[in-house]
Amino acid sequence: MNTVSTVCVYCASSDKCNPIHLQSAYDLGAIFAKQGINIIYGGGSTGLMGKLADGAIASGGHVTGIIPVFMQNLEWGHKNISILEEVKDMHSRKLQMIRRSDAIIALPGGCGTLEELLEAITWKRLGLAHQPIIIVNTNGFYDPLITMLERTVQEKFMREEHLLMWHTVASIQDVLPAILNAALWPKGALDYAKV
Repeated sequence: MNTVSTVCVYCASSDKCNPIHLQSAYDLGAIFAKQGINIIYGGGSTGLMGKLADGAIASGGHVTGIIPVFMQNLEWGHKNISILEEVKDMHSRKLQMIRRSDAIIALPGGCGTLEELLEAITWKRLGLAHQPIIIVNTNGFYDPLITMLERTVQEKFMREEHLLMWHTVASIQDVLPAILNAALWPKGALDYAKV
């Protein structure tokens, strides 16, 4: 069983999405807070990002936001989280979020969330990251992406083993058990990164 003290959560800043996604983000923040698990995320105050932080704060949790300077200059940062760290750019933000977490969770989101998730999967394939990656497939949101990733294996762009790099759950209640029970990713993953 894995141990986890800090999780990285990728999610959207949209307030216009289906309310189920906003509620799920809030509930996930509360779940982690009640378990004493710290959250590191993109630092935003709106959409799923804001709800995630609000849910954790309401349950006494610790939340660290990592936000690029240009976003902070636009006053996009959450003002009530434990720590809001400014970094120079998006690359620095993503690096800090991955390196400082014991697990990575992707809630539904737009191109930024998809890009972060795929970068984390790529890093794991190359042995640069080893932590569990959990895709929260609320309302089947990620079905097309999962199908595409499976297609990459069918077309021999990735190996069957690479399908084990992430775990998909349908509900936020399943996130923590999935993290705790995820198989360890081998340290020698780079040995079979190439197909």
